[in-house]
Amino acid sequence: MRVGPWLAMVVSIVPMLAWAWPTAADEAPPKPYFVSLGAGEVNLRTGPGVRYPIEWVYMRRALPVEVIGRFDQWRQIRDWQGTEGWVHQSMLSTRRTIIVIGETRLLRADPVLASAAIARLEPGAIGEIADCSGDWCKVAFAGHRGWLGRDEFWGSHPGDTVE
Repeated sequence: MRVGPWLAMVVSIVPMLAWAWPTAADEAPPKPYFVSLGAGEVNLRTGPGVRYPIEWVYMRRALPVEVIGRFDQWRQIRDWQGTEGWVHQSMLSTRRTIIVIGETRLLRADPVLASAAIARLEPGAIGEIADCSGDWCKVAFAGHRGWLGRDEFWGSHPGDTVE
């Protein structure tokens, strides 16, 4: 039986359509979100798997990181300095932390600049974030609880609510 050129073309296109057509199992890319490192030593890899080389080793538990992608059990992350790579999800914690950036900051009693200072926070200090309202977030550092402006730390997107 002789096959016309149009049928041969349809047969060659069908496998490509099946590969490219979205299925119910496809996931939309995740909206970036913040987590923290759950271990004191975390390997940052160049790709999503143990066969990819280790590019960096984090040695600071609770460091905040932003999840910007995922593949199976692997999460693509970005740290506060912009370094990106892949870590296994078991190395991450859902605990929300922040890191003080820039200069020494004042932890305040209330969410206004004129409020009394509770503590001085050095750049690189890591604390926990409890709640945010507008430009201010309620945070805790070494037992001190108070308010910090969103522009004084890294670990929250504008408009983020902490869950």
